Amino acid sequence: MLTRVRAVNLGKLRLLSDRQPAKLLIENHHQGPPAVWLHRDQPQAASIILNVGAADWCKTAYQFGHELGHVFANSWQFSAKPRLPTQWLEEALVETFSIHGLRLLADNWERSPPFADDQAFAGAIRKYRVDLLRPDKPDSSAGSSENAASWLHTNREQLEAGQPVSRGPAIQGILAVYESDRACIEDIGALNRWPERSSLPIDAYLARWKRSCTEIGAGGALPSRLEQLFGLA
Repeated sequence: MLTRVRAVNLGKLRLLSDRQPAKLLIENHHQGPPAVWLHRDQPQAASIILNVGAADWCKTAYQFGHELGHVFANSWQFSAKPRLPTQWLEEALVETFSIHGLRLLADNWERSPPFADDQAFAGAIRKYRVDLLRPDKPDSSAGSSENAASWLHTNREQLEAGQPVSRGPAIQGILAVYESDRACIEDIGALNRWPERSSLPIDAYLARWKRSCTEIGAGGALPSRLEQLFGLA
């Protein structure tokens, strides 16, 4: 399952970062949230921690997709500790990366199920994805009719202070960008390649991200699209 999730999430995307790990280590714990373990040992390996029950394939794909997004965004080495005020944006990007990946996984499963005559499980993956985006869902993936620019204007102070805010409008807006131009997802590989990482304000963060895209040969469309999405252009 994890091999398939990685393949569909990163399929046809160029891995351009000069800071990607040589291998992934995956552990399943029975307490605590899923996470990327920032460790000093095995410096070439990214360590991902999941917390899922037996044969809970949808949850496994969702959690792994989110944490794989952090690895893709160069947030796996010991120095990659989350920093305010713009950590919320990386979280929104990788959450959406995982939700986008569930659609790809469902399509892939339907075409080529790993178990005989199991095409129907694609429907369960799609339902799990729809439930994540339900407008009445109370957590960060919930849908909303509010546009992302208004949402950011209203919630920017709380977001930058690390306070809990429903990220529905950001998720929905970023998802629309991913769905309309999948190639722009490559730009995530240019994130956080500068010493300040997410300690920069969002305007400076996006400007530095654009420079980083140029440095590694990424297209740079995603940070520009986000400037427009959040009304920062």
